[in-house]
Amino acid sequence: QVQLVESGGGLVQAGGSLRLSCAASGRTFSSYTMGWFRQAPGKERNFVAAITWSGGNTYYADSVKGRFTISRDKAKNTLYLQMNSLKPEDTAVYYCAANAGGRVGVRAVSYDYWGQGTQVTVSS
Repeated sequence: QVQLVESGGGLVQAGGSLRLSCAASGRTFSSYTMGWFRQAPGKERNFVAAITWSGGNTYYADSVKGRFTISRDKAKNTLYLQMNSLKPEDTAVYYCAANAGGRVGVRAVSYDYWGQGTQVTVSS
């Protein structure tokens, strides 16, 4: 059973940085695509970034391109999201997700496994 556990959320001022981590276990992830999504109160869960576990190819939502960086540490089975130049509109619960099929998807339904989420709050 795949388990994803996020950490690293918190409260930060606009312009600041945070690094989210997602510890993955229960499978060999070589064929997976891993992603980050976020969900603000009363809104849909939206794609933030994705990475292919094997090749490290990365994909970003336009709203975070140039500010966020997704990466993974294969040895630690950990996914990261480095968030710089944070804005109040980045405030949301951030979720780590795993797509066993390996395709890079921007829709939440494309992902098979989810973490519990971590709150990120950016104050103005």
